Amino acid sequence: MRFASLGSGSAGNALIVEAGRTRLLLDCGFGIREIVNRLARYDIAPESLNGILVTHEHDDHAGGVFKFANKYRIPVWLTHGTLTMSERYFPSQSEFKMRLIDSHEALTIQDLEVHPFPVPHDAREPVQFTFSDGSKKLGVLTDTGASTSHIEQMLSGCDALMLECNHDIDMLMNGPYARPLKQRVKSRLGHLDNASAAELLSRLDNSKLQHIIAAHLSAKNNHPALARKALSEVLNCKEEWIGIADQSVGFDWRMLK
Repeated sequence: MRFASLGSGSAGNALIVEAGRTRLLLDCGFGIREIVNRLARYDIAPESLNGILVTHEHDDHAGGVFKFANKYRIPVWLTHGTLTMSERYFPSQSEFKMRLIDSHEALTIQDLEVHPFPVPHDAREPVQFTFSDGSKKLGVLTDTGASTSHIEQMLSGCDALMLECNHDIDMLMNGPYARPLKQRVKSRLGHLDNASAAELLSRLDNSKLQHIIAAHLSAKNNHPALARKALSEVLNCKEEWIGIADQSVGFDWRMLK
């Protein structure tokens, strides 16, 4: 099992997860040409994707999903709420399958078991996911303003974790955003700051953790060094061991052994 990011941040998100013969895309916040180019960095043809999972309807996660899926006939999995709020993205004629998921029920897509879980975020029915090949587990948590006991239950015991570190609270409050946007970002339905992400991480079972990636960093309200410092202090590891999901290049393949 392995995973790689094609980009992470407010300008667009996409993650590749592979196991056996199965290759899934989590979110697609890029246009068709851009996502094809980013896939090409990993020698991945769009036609080789077995499906796209959507976390929620915001542009940086869902903006490119439906036209891309339509062009290459890739099935899409999403919640009913996300479907309802994504109609503005739909192509005029649909040539792909959309499959509704329950935010509390696991599903199997070929060689991968996928388990969605609900998160507090300002979207209609947002979810995040864990992925398993039956042996190893990858957890993904971005776009949540707060942790919950269910989130922590889902992410405990992961072999790899991609964890939102959206902003440094001081940088946000002293930064260029308008006050209403600052309040939205730091609210319970907004995004995790570095300290909140570290606190969440401290409550997980990290005994199996091989990889941790700080994700969805704000370009204006955070810095990789701050995210690394916050997470490394919890794990008692060197700061350079903490990976960063970059907006422009994502991160290269991470293997789960």
